[in-house]
Parts: sequence; C-alpha cells; structure tokens
Amino acid sequence: MSKRDYYEVLEVNRNASDAEIKKAYRRLAIKFHPDKNPGDKEAEDRFKELSEAYAVLSDGQKRATYDQFGHAGLGGGGGFSSGGFGGGGSPFEDIFGDIFGDIFGGGGGGGRRGRGQRGDDLRYNLTIEFNEAAFGLETKIQVPRHQPCESCSGSGAKAGTSPTVCSTCRGAGQVRYQQGFFSLTRPCPDCNGAGKVIETPCPECRGSGRTRMQRSLSLKIPAGVESGSRLKLSGEGEAGLNGAPPGDLYVVLTVKDHPIFEREGQDVLCEVPISFTQAALGCEIEVPTLDGKVKMKVPAGTQSGKVLKLTGKGIPVLQGYGRGDQLVVLRVETPTKLSARQKELLEEFAKAGGEEFNPMGKSFFDKVKELFD
Repeated sequence: MSKRDYYEVLEVNRNASDAEIKKAYRRLAIKFHPDKNPGDKEAEDRFKELSEAYAVLSDGQKRATYDQFGHAGLGGGGGFSSGGFGGGGSPFEDIFGDIFGDIFGGGGGGGRRGRGQRGDDLRYNLTIEFNEAAFGLETKIQVPRHQPCESCSGSGAKAGTSPTVCSTCRGAGQVRYQQGFFSLTRPCPDCNGAGKVIETPCPECRGSGRTRMQRSLSLKIPAGVESGSRLKLSGEGEAGLNGAPPGDLYVVLTVKDHPIFEREGQDVLCEVPISFTQAALGCEIEVPTLDGKVKMKVPAGTQSGKVLKLTGKGIPVLQGYGRGDQLVVLRVETPTKLSARQKELLEEFAKAGGEEFNPMGKSFFDKVKELFD
C-alpha cells in the first residue's frame, strides 16, 4: 500500500512553517493518541502515520529531501526510525511534554531543549549573474550564525569551571513520577533535561555556550546552475547546544536575467535583428554568444522568425559533460522611414516581382479565396 503524502497526513500546505507543522501534529496527536483511544486499531495506525510524517517534516534536512524526491528519497519508502533524526533520542521530545500535559493534565515538558540538540539549518539567498550561472564561479559569503563560544569552548560554564551533575536527577536529565495508573518521565525541572547544572555561567555567552558571529565561507558554484538551485554546506549552520553537532547551510541561488540571452533548459535563445535586404539577399553576420562573437551565415530568402542553431554554444550540463546549443532567432526589421528614392525603388520592385515573389502571401490569400468565394 502506497504511503500518503506527509503534508496531507498532517493536514497542512506544502509551504507551511515549522510552527504550523508542529501545531498541526500536536492537535492531531492528541486526538488520535492510543491512550485516549484504547483498543482502537484505526486510531493507533493514524497516530503512527502522524508520527512518521512529523519526524520528516519537522527536520529541515529530511523535509528538503522529501520535498525534492518524495518518499523514495528518504530510503526504505520514508519509514520512521526513532534514531537518526538529530538531537539524540526521539524526534518528538520537544512536544511530547505538551501532548501528555493535555492528555493527563500535567504541565509542558520540552526536555530536548535542555539536552544536546543539533543546530538549526540555515538558508542563505545568493543572487548571481547569468554568465556566472552558466560557467560557475568561486566566491565568498558572509553568514551570520551562532558558533560555539570561544571563551568556554561551548560548555556554557565560566573558564576554569565546569558544569556539575544535577543533584535532582543525578545526571539522568529526567525524573519519573506517577500519574494515576501511568508512570511517566519528564525532563528534570532543575537542569531542564541537561543532566548538569551550570553554577557559574560564562560571561561571554551567558551560559548558552554559543555566540553570534559573522563567518566567511568559500563557496564553489558549479557550471550549469539555475534559479532555485540549492547548494548544501554540511555543518555550516547554527551551532548545536550542549556539544551537539551543528546544522547545515543551504545556499539558494537566484540568477539575474540577461539583456540579450534567455535560457531554455541547456539551450540559450538569442534574438538577432537583420534588415530586409540582408534577409532577401543573404549575408554573414556577427552573433553574440556566451563565449564571445561568432560569424554566422544567413541564407537568402530568410523569413522573420527563422531559427538557426549554433551547436555547443549553450549552457554546460550541470555535473555532467557537454553543453546545450544556442538558438538564434532572426527578426527581419521593416524600415519605417523611407526616402522618396527608396519608396520609388520599392514600388518598382513590387511591380517587377508580382505575387510570385511572395509565396507565403500568395498561399494565404489563395486559401481565403477558396473559403469565402
């Protein structure tokens, strides 16, 4: 049986924010939680489906993969596994406390915030020129982000001191309590689930273990990218909490329009104006390309809109071999300001040629005559 779309499962739009996804999951999880629907197999299956969808859509990296490749991109059809989603432990710990609070009347938890938590992914929007997208470039970007505090090495404790084991939970980060027939665990209220207590916070980061700084990064953009292309820089996102790994940085590209070129896949389109005389008699013209100007022959009798191809003058194939073509669209310009002598010559030309010199026009009016006469 094929899996349902995760956005459909959580009843949210594909552009839903993280907060909207969390709110939707919380609402539906409360409704279908097995403890509120004992013996209901359908509710149990629905809860598992909700949990699987939230595990993917609440994780920036997993969500990006799912948006691009669907279930197939997650491996094994996108099934949920309690490990491997970052931050340690279950991916739902940050909201389970709230859910159990609503079900059993307790307060909110949020244990994941206190323990090691993987840093957030970041997005950086970068605008580049048309030619830079075609041939690639190396550049530097300045990214504002949280980094491990240099003063305390990310521990949050003042230099020369260290966090101490929490006396309440004895380093477990959780406390167990009884709620009716249920025995539940909650993040320790004294250490907020960290298992340790910072008695002397670092004055630089105020105990958070992170400081906000500008980081300069070298970025290599491959040839052939286009607007919407995303480059992933692993480990260059926000610093993690309590020694957890950092998130990733996604650079999203926007390519500026070119004044004379237009892209269609790997091909480049370019409209080139020619005169009535050049089109009628044929000529050789210079045509601009991404590599510079080249000479191209225009055959006699060329009609406006005719397309000529310059092989291999298009966009390089992204992470592949070869290039597309350049398609040159010829536009025949009709003169708008004629001297008396030019008008006289054109009238003589028309009289001398007659309709046989206008095969397209003759064919069109012959068809009109057949239809209406």
